[in-house]
Amino acid sequence: MKIVYCIPATCNSGGMERVLARKANYLAELGHELIFITTDQRGRQPFFELHPSIVSYDLGIDYDANNGSGLLSKLTQYPRKHRLHRQRLTELLLKLKADIVISMFGDDASFLPSIQDGSHKVLEYHFAKYKRLQYGRRGLWRLIDRLRTKWDERTVRPFDSFVVLTEEDAAAWGALPNLRVIPNPLPFYSDSPSDCKARQLLAMGRYDDQKHFDLLINLWAQLEPEYPEWRLVIAGDGKLRPELSAQVKCLGLKSVELMRPTHQVQELYRASSTYVMTSRYEGLPMVLIEAQQMGLPIVSFACPCGPRDVITDGVDGYLLEVGDHAGFIQALRRLMDSEAERQRMGAAARIASERYDLEHIMKSWLALFEELTRAKL
Repeated sequence: MKIVYCIPATCNSGGMERVLARKANYLAELGHELIFITTDQRGRQPFFELHPSIVSYDLGIDYDANNGSGLLSKLTQYPRKHRLHRQRLTELLLKLKADIVISMFGDDASFLPSIQDGSHKVLEYHFAKYKRLQYGRRGLWRLIDRLRTKWDERTVRPFDSFVVLTEEDAAAWGALPNLRVIPNPLPFYSDSPSDCKARQLLAMGRYDDQKHFDLLINLWAQLEPEYPEWRLVIAGDGKLRPELSAQVKCLGLKSVELMRPTHQVQELYRASSTYVMTSRYEGLPMVLIEAQQMGLPIVSFACPCGPRDVITDGVDGYLLEVGDHAGFIQALRRLMDSEAERQRMGAAARIASERYDLEHIMKSWLALFEELTRAKL
């Protein structure tokens, strides 16, 4: 099959880009023809290694140039870029004549099903339905977030298949005839998990409002005096790095490291003994299933969506209701105080991660592709 993925860019270090590389490389190894179409690559190299047979095209739209601009600027510039995006993507797809075209719910999602290139259209969502409402914005922006959430409901319907990551999110979308759940696969398998002996907590992700690392730092500030031999590593980068750095300095924390993104993620998990997550919202957090594969117990808030699907409270980690800061701290104390408890939960986490084995997940994707192409015949 000829399979096209539409994604803003492959140069980012996020979980969506990592998962896409993993799945596309698997499909390419099977002999399928894989093509990436981006809008904001701007000549940058993919962050994750791609199979040499994968071909990439960038449409040169540069939506990112509007980030940080005011509402008026976005309202005037976005429609022009959107029209250009539609024109260029249509021209390219008509030339490629793909069997399957998959949108990662970028700016193309609103018009991709209407492009008559003979392909089946799939929409793949790596967040959760109500993610926009988790931004916590006020005033006019709050109204826009509500309207965009309602618009998303209309956007997903014309696709031949709409794929979400969790049962929790599927319930939020309701009884859509094209809806199915396919979790993300593990991006790696390791024979050398953590022994859970290191006195290090780990968190990873973009430094933005979604990950709520400012809350994590504040919670850690309450624990640091009790655990002087422990440290907290937050690996990632983003627009909030200056604010987070200033927060660490203001609180006088000596045991917090704001680490830059790294390709050596297995080593980072192995050097830690507990994974922590304070996100406001997620889709299916890759870091959680990676941490499970590396044998780490997890302490996380039950934000929508993902943690409830991944973590079994009290078995392979602790799942706290959003806002239960005292419970979060107490869960960390229980694990930091007991190496045996960390190892028990870490072993259970490793078993739980088998649900996300690459072969298992890709069978679901291949079955979907075969259904669509058979229907075409």
